[in-house]
Amino acid sequence: MAPGHDPMSAAGIAQALSNDGWTTIDDWLPPAHRARLAAACRDHAAAGRLEPAAVGHGAARLYDPALRGDRTRWLKPGDPIDLLAMAPLQALAAALNRELFLGLRRVEAHYALYPPGARYARHRDRFRDDDARVLSAVCYLNADWSADCGGALRMYPPDGAAPHDVLPIGGRLVIFRADTIEHEVLPAHRDRLSIAAWLRRD
Repeated sequence: MAPGHDPMSAAGIAQALSNDGWTTIDDWLPPAHRARLAAACRDHAAAGRLEPAAVGHGAARLYDPALRGDRTRWLKPGDPIDLLAMAPLQALAAALNRELFLGLRRVEAHYALYPPGARYARHRDRFRDDDARVLSAVCYLNADWSADCGGALRMYPPDGAAPHDVLPIGGRLVIFRADTIEHEVLPAHRDRLSIAAWLRRD
């Protein structure tokens, strides 16, 4: 990122997306909000409210734990805990719309829990027959995460450069272009909690 640009600002994020296709922001969520969202994710898991995740959509929708092993629950607009994530994501989408004129209309997001050993094979987030997803965003809810825990998000630059691994450290936000950035989730040695979101056109 060029000198003089705040990586937390909408202008700084927009510049990184334009230059590299992705960026990360540490401490994007306050620790108290992160802890409440993590507790909610674990409560949903304990109550059986997380569903096995699929790959693809429509007739091509497929459940295959070898390709994708997380369990998810969509965030609810009226839930006060879910709003701790949805409100800042919606504000981010509005700010990036002003910077990049992306035509973003809404945000969809879900909790994601990867149990130990689960992965998500290399993929893009935009479907071949649907260009509604413009940007992907992942905010991590993990406490005390280190490299020894595994579970990195591995991103593949579209220019063929070496892949870049991002550790799922609590409070960290990763945002990237849904159409160009291939990525995968590497297996972790403990539960890996996050909120995955898509900033969308309609």
